[in-house]
Amino acid sequence: MESLDGCCTLDIDTFRSTRDAVEKAPEAGKGSFETVTEWQSGAQAVTRARSFTIETDEPTPLGGKDQHVDPMELLLAALGSCLTIGWVTQARLRGIEYRKLVIKVQAPFDLRGYLALDPSVRPGFGGLRYTVDVDTDAEAATLEEIRIAVERTSPMFDNILRPTPVEGMVERRASVSA
Repeated sequence: MESLDGCCTLDIDTFRSTRDAVEKAPEAGKGSFETVTEWQSGAQAVTRARSFTIETDEPTPLGGKDQHVDPMELLLAALGSCLTIGWVTQARLRGIEYRKLVIKVQAPFDLRGYLALDPSVRPGFGGLRYTVDVDTDAEAATLEEIRIAVERTSPMFDNILRPTPVEGMVERRASVSA
């Protein structure tokens, strides 16, 4: 019987069934995600993703009210979350357990880019660094295998590491005045 805690709660049977189905019919593995972000007030916005909502804001030094997570922090959270899922999946595939797994993602920034004070400074992060704190009986070599496998298969790691094409367009709506 599986425990109610730990890596064993990941539904590895469904994971394997999905992998097998996509292997047999690659088109079954294709899809897309969509989010819709609506400005609220000041620097605040609400993003909807499926049935979930995420509220964002800027810190007060950047004109926000600091009432919600900053969009830059969401990038770090997305990477940390994706890596965490990968670490648990790889543990489950190998039949090992973690007593604790914490992934910390850090990234330095320089506001001169965002504030358009220095064109040689990028507005985004200068780099990303993550640390995995894991309490397990697994050997160091196994943990290194897991790190490599997770980095190779993490969608967020891939999206950040390799430039993903982005294109934008504007749909203008004119207000009807009476």
